[in-house]
Amino acid sequence: MKHHIILRIGAKLLIPLIMLLALYVQFHGDYGPGGGFQAGVIFASAFILYGLVFGLGELRRVAPLPILMKLMAAGWLIYIGTGYLGLALGGMYLDYNILSSDPVAGQHLGIFLIELAVGITVASTMLAIYQCFNAHQSGEMTENE
Repeated sequence: MKHHIILRIGAKLLIPLIMLLALYVQFHGDYGPGGGFQAGVIFASAFILYGLVFGLGELRRVAPLPILMKLMAAGWLIYIGTGYLGLALGGMYLDYNILSSDPVAGQHLGIFLIELAVGITVASTMLAIYQCFNAHQSGEMTENE
């Protein structure tokens, strides 16, 4: 695969732009179309492109499966924690108004945290599925993975 220099250079140019688009979609999600799910898929696609061009071994070096598993759990915990924070502050589950003294600021903070949690969970899950599927297809998967 070392002879595909144009493909590698093209990927190195595209991957940062794809990640930038994912960040835009993530942070624009509470003002318009987009949000955590779409941003997570776009972000994961940058890593999947990296894996397609540079190989599964390189992708595993950059995004190891144990780290992805921890990110999946962290995203879920941020989501659940945001809901319980509303309960702890005297509101209802996922009641964002209570997160700040100004209800509008509380809504923005709550939506930001939920969308961030969804983005982290979706991106890490997509990458884990991609890695496991390709490892299984190539026969690299062991019983411990």
